[in-house]
Amino acid sequence: MRKSPYNATVTGKIMLTPDLMILRIRTDESRDEFKAGQFTTIGLLASEHRSPNSVIPLDSINPDSLIQRMYSIASAKNETRDFEFYISQVKSGQLTPRLFNLSQGSRIWVDDKIQGIFNLNETPKDCNIVMVATGTGLAPYISFLRSHVMEHKEIKLAVIHGAAYPWDLGYWSELTFIKNAFSNFYYFPTLLKPDETWTGLTGYIQKHLDAGILEMVGIDVDPCKTHFYLCGNPKMVESVTEFLERHGYSKHCTEKPGALHVEEY
Repeated sequence: MRKSPYNATVTGKIMLTPDLMILRIRTDESRDEFKAGQFTTIGLLASEHRSPNSVIPLDSINPDSLIQRMYSIASAKNETRDFEFYISQVKSGQLTPRLFNLSQGSRIWVDDKIQGIFNLNETPKDCNIVMVATGTGLAPYISFLRSHVMEHKEIKLAVIHGAAYPWDLGYWSELTFIKNAFSNFYYFPTLLKPDETWTGLTGYIQKHLDAGILEMVGIDVDPCKTHFYLCGNPKMVESVTEFLERHGYSKHCTEKPGALHVEEY
């Protein structure tokens, strides 16, 4: 009988919508402390059942195969056994429908390695930090705020989060709490399909950047003063990148540091 590859247990599952959840996992063994913004790989055997709210894919997989995908970590950097992930279901996908079928106590595989160069805490100490996300691209920013918000009281921090509906704004309560607790933190959620109860921003993120939403709270769109981090839908990344390039921004890379940091989604 094949030995199970699983090395972690599901400790919590918060269903925000039928296709959006916060998944909490405890590994059997501690990992090394990581950097806020990094990711790890999680997996399930193809023999695991899919969620009822999914579509059977055309391609079949060997039941003994371990399906693996990379996910940004939402938990604080010092949580080396208790990991949190913000996940949307791809109904015809191979892994997420199986993840959405898990329950508390289910077993799962988590890679020993934590990696990635999307390190928000490498921003120069005197520069503001603007974190732009759509959907579950919010996860690395949650990790950063949980890990470092207390260390950055001398600069301005902002999260701009785009989503379709109000119920797609995962972490809305936590981000609102941080906004109320720290006068240097700003939270700008914007919706494409608001309902009649929504009184906040609407439309695409770039529209609000063009309108000067950051300048209104004293954040200059200037690569010498503010670093931008982008994570989410490729179209958002493209449009916001174009906006920032018009303001003198260049993408950060190892060979040539810049004030625009992009996590490929």
